[in-house]
Amino acid sequence: MRAFMTNLIDSRELNELIREPNIAEVMAESALGLDLRGIKLSESQSVLLGDWIARQSIPILGLLDDKSSVSDCLDLVIDTEQECLAIMKKINEYPMACAVLVQITRASVNLTFPHALSLESLGYATLQSGAEFSRWLSKYEKENQQKPQYDLTNPILLEREGGELRIILNTPVNRNALSIPMRDGLSEAFKIVSMDDSITRVYVSANGPCFSAGGDLTEFGSATDFSEAHAIRKLRMPAQYLIPQKHRYTAFINGACIGAGIEIFAFSSCVQAKRDAVFRLPEIEMGLIPGAGGCVSIPRRIGRQRMNYFAISGKQITADEAMLWGLVDKILD
Repeated sequence: MRAFMTNLIDSRELNELIREPNIAEVMAESALGLDLRGIKLSESQSVLLGDWIARQSIPILGLLDDKSSVSDCLDLVIDTEQECLAIMKKINEYPMACAVLVQITRASVNLTFPHALSLESLGYATLQSGAEFSRWLSKYEKENQQKPQYDLTNPILLEREGGELRIILNTPVNRNALSIPMRDGLSEAFKIVSMDDSITRVYVSANGPCFSAGGDLTEFGSATDFSEAHAIRKLRMPAQYLIPQKHRYTAFINGACIGAGIEIFAFSSCVQAKRDAVFRLPEIEMGLIPGAGGCVSIPRRIGRQRMNYFAISGKQITADEAMLWGLVDKILD
């Protein structure tokens, strides 16, 4: 078994590897990649390795021939050495964001939705005060000194017909970004659904060529008290109001669906996408993690390892790829 970026480790040395309680303290690396191709681990070795991985503070990648008993313990499962090294490079660029991401996705899969959302928000707040986000924000503000002013009146439209409610994202001028007005409008709409049992189906769509560009970048950096920002998310996070009624929701995705756009609506019982839809999680490259519920909703759809890969790689995927992964349930031609 080889450890990328460090030394070569064979299966006989596995016990030595897992004797070190926290490998990050001794290897001075941002991640550890294990080459498990052709390695057959005993049941006891798999259990020991899985327990060891769960205790690590850095992402643990695995290069595998096929699914094995240890696959579910790894933070990312990679198919090729080239891809493994590319992911390692990205982790080295944003080590704090990647470490917080995998720590949260490890823990949140075993938590209830409310507890998992709280954990995500706390991790997000931690990174808001970090150097990686500060570096991104400084660059963004330097490149965008004149922030655009948008008319965000009526960010959400509601249309009721019998037992059906249509929720329409209605700020195409900023590509339906999750601005504060949009966030609050969604929260209020989702609360209506929670309080009205006569609403049997909820259909969510968006005006304009883009479903949602994700978080409103013009608002990034406005929070200076990160504990208060966490408290506000606990009050106003739309996902927490959608989740209890998720069986009623169907989301129709068109065009770009970035960051918060897919994070919130991945909780829906049914996600349908037009053929032109594309999906991406950009937060790691901002020194952050998905913070609108994505660390909770997306792993429950596509699995923790693929979610970590999706977020860390920053890869944009098509509707067909999203369908293959399980991120969407149906493609609309």
